[in-house]
Amino acid sequence: MFCNFGSVFAKLLFKWFEKINLKNCEVCMYSTAVLGCAWGDEAKAKIVDVLAKDADYVVRFQGGNNAGHTIKLKDKKFVFHLVPSGILYPGKTCLIGSGVVIDPFQLLAEMDGLKEQGISFENRFFIDPRAQIVLPLHCELDGKAEADSKQTNIGTTKRGIGPCYSDAVARYGIRFGDLFDKEYLKERLENIIRFHHYPISEIETVFEKLNQITDRMKPFLKQIPYLLNEATDKNILFEGAQGTLLDVTFGTYPFVTSSHTSSGGIAIGAGFGKKIDRVVGIFKSYYTRVGKGPFPTELHDEVGNKIRIQGNEFGSTTGRPRRCGWFDAVAAKYTAMINGIDEIAFTLLDVLSGFDTLKICTSYKIGDVITNQFPHSAKDIENAIPQYIEVPGWSTDITGITEYGKLPENAKKYIAKIEELIGKNVTIVSVGPERGQTIFR
Repeated sequence: MFCNFGSVFAKLLFKWFEKINLKNCEVCMYSTAVLGCAWGDEAKAKIVDVLAKDADYVVRFQGGNNAGHTIKLKDKKFVFHLVPSGILYPGKTCLIGSGVVIDPFQLLAEMDGLKEQGISFENRFFIDPRAQIVLPLHCELDGKAEADSKQTNIGTTKRGIGPCYSDAVARYGIRFGDLFDKEYLKERLENIIRFHHYPISEIETVFEKLNQITDRMKPFLKQIPYLLNEATDKNILFEGAQGTLLDVTFGTYPFVTSSHTSSGGIAIGAGFGKKIDRVVGIFKSYYTRVGKGPFPTELHDEVGNKIRIQGNEFGSTTGRPRRCGWFDAVAAKYTAMINGIDEIAFTLLDVLSGFDTLKICTSYKIGDVITNQFPHSAKDIENAIPQYIEVPGWSTDITGITEYGKLPENAKKYIAKIEELIGKNVTIVSVGPERGQTIFR
């Protein structure tokens, strides 16, 4: 009884403090993070696009142009690689933080394509000077590593992302702010080219190419940490790329990306030292993966192919067909924990329409041991045999449904089972790629 009274009192006290806070501060900073909680491709861009309506700043904090975000707006399709997808809303400010690696030539090409579609960047798009620059030699190194039979083949996009991050850690990298000091830039280029044993003649070639774009890039230079931490009256939305199972530390190492894709990457990748108020974890209603690496629930049969076709599961950056499988609640609970998520956005639920039975992995069998913990070793994950429960599917097309109560009963039961297994509530359900095909609970 006393414990229950204490809980009620705590809630009332919190509400009182909330009122005091609102009374003393007309508008306060509020931060939201949208994070992929599998191997990427969870339709994060769609959720970011929907939530960006209420944001002032939309921030990309890690990754490079190896990730693709696709958004459909009526008859138009927008594909993003480096530019935060919040740029589609006029008046929103989009920021690229220090944790992002930038291929400046690809970035300008992406921006030019968006400008042709009527998107303006003037005074609403900025890049932190600490962001690392992807050079042509990084792409070449990436390709060589993937082609080397003596090295682990990761299945990268060969965009130079890994080598660029490696050079940043080795302290040979070129940063965005370096582009605007010609003497220092040449010095840095000499360091990195000598480090990789490239011909010295390459210095002038790369130097000239970079100098040709500096005038275009200069207006976007801004110290992002100051902008974010001094924004006391702004709503900030952090947009993750890839997914938590690709995190360089917590993912299926070594089959991972080269950055911190989890919520912990925000502080480093954006210089934002304050607590994130709301962490939204994005989960597909099934699982997918691009590239190499373990995938316990992967389907190699006609069911997997049906999911791939109905979900149009082909990479937006490379066009590669994605590997498809059933929902993995072991991995999901792990990534929910790692990110400290507050709620779930459940995407592509419409893709599962037409299946008589759905399966959910609730534990793994590794050798003679049954476990509900996600293994730290890629070898153990590879050897994990998923243990499934079965739930009934539904046949109704749900792409036109806008109210949660109108979903088929079995679709609601499927969501309820996911909530039970992960221990978090599903607050957003996506039933199609358009903004309007979003159900808020």
